Amino acid sequence: MKISAKVNKIIYWISTLWLALGMVSTAIVQLLKHENEVAYITRLGYPIYILTLIGVWKLLGTVAVLTPKFQLLKEWAYAGFFFAMSGAIISHLASGDPVKEIFPPLLLLVLTVASWYFRPADRRLIPVRN
Repeated sequence: MKISAKVNKIIYWISTLWLALGMVSTAIVQLLKHENEVAYITRLGYPIYILTLIGVWKLLGTVAVLTPKFQLLKEWAYAGFFFAMSGAIISHLASGDPVKEIFPPLLLLVLTVASWYFRPADRRLIPVRN
């Protein structure tokens, strides 16, 4: 079953805006080094400075995904989001966290894949031919 271009565009923008909101909000919490975030990251065995790195990358990735053009940069941003969120899921699983801790990065991972998959032709590195 083929989805119409209009439905594709709606799915793209809904998933992309929710992805952007999720990435920006978590980036702010990480950059401000909120005490819960510091507790999570240290319990998972990572140094605190990783919060700054991930926070900055999330903000830059969000700008790349939302900006028209720069398709190659956009692909790298989607890949970075995918790796960061899948890494977060694996880190939580490896540390024995309850399933509820896996939900936020899993949701962002699903939104990343949905936004990437449904992006319009002008936002793709190689346009899809119909």
